[in-house]
Amino acid sequence: MQTPETASGVAGRLAAARRIIGVAGDRAKGYFDRYDSLSVETKSSRQDVVSIADRDVEDLIRAEIHAAFPLDGLFGEERGGEGETSGYTWVVDPIDGTACFLHGLASWCVVIALVGDGRTLIGLVLDPMSGRLYQAIAGGGAWCDGRRLSVDRTTPIGGGLFALGASTVAQGAQMGRIVEGLLNAGGVFMRNGSAALSLAHVAAGHYLGFYEPRLSSWDCLAGLLLVEEAGGVVDDFLAGPGLSGKGPVFAAAPQVAEAFRALTGE
Repeated sequence: MQTPETASGVAGRLAAARRIIGVAGDRAKGYFDRYDSLSVETKSSRQDVVSIADRDVEDLIRAEIHAAFPLDGLFGEERGGEGETSGYTWVVDPIDGTACFLHGLASWCVVIALVGDGRTLIGLVLDPMSGRLYQAIAGGGAWCDGRRLSVDRTTPIGGGLFALGASTVAQGAQMGRIVEGLLNAGGVFMRNGSAALSLAHVAAGHYLGFYEPRLSSWDCLAGLLLVEEAGGVVDDFLAGPGLSGKGPVFAAAPQVAEAFRALTGE
């Protein structure tokens, strides 16, 4: 339960996060406009790539957060973690969907979450290409540009859209079984290349569910809060893999959650 002091601290950080993510989105979009000239490096595999855009945008976000909240911690995809003494830690993915970004596809976003007392307090997902800002605050609902979000509470699996993600050969057989199960149930599977954006689409009622077997906190915390605050069913990532771990991410509309979970095996 938030105390008035905590709530005030979160509200101030939400206002700052909205400003910071807007600046970061503009910076990232500038790079996207010349995506084919960016130098690219691989990290853990050829499916895991990074560019100067990722690092520069994360550095920008870190600098803005440090200037506003110097005692807060930071944990980001490209630069790792920094300690905190305030009780708050920011979790940042400067460009979620880097592979799409580097191939000129518009399915990418900027992601900022705030963690405190072992749970996600704020989640923001900015789609710079559409200008849509998805945001959630724990206990305060999920919103997109002034419109309150709600998961799709009526569509069954048959005819519904489900977003799936996978990034290693080892996950291929598992994902194949899930796709087969979805198709047999009359569902439709989607893959947009960005976990955070996929989760935002679940919160907005566009997708019925999302599953990926192995993600990091920066990929999913903001999106999971969006889905939870929009009335969906999610797993507690922080209670499982935690900030620095990797693990499965599951989210779904209530009426399909049990059946979809059975298909994923989670």
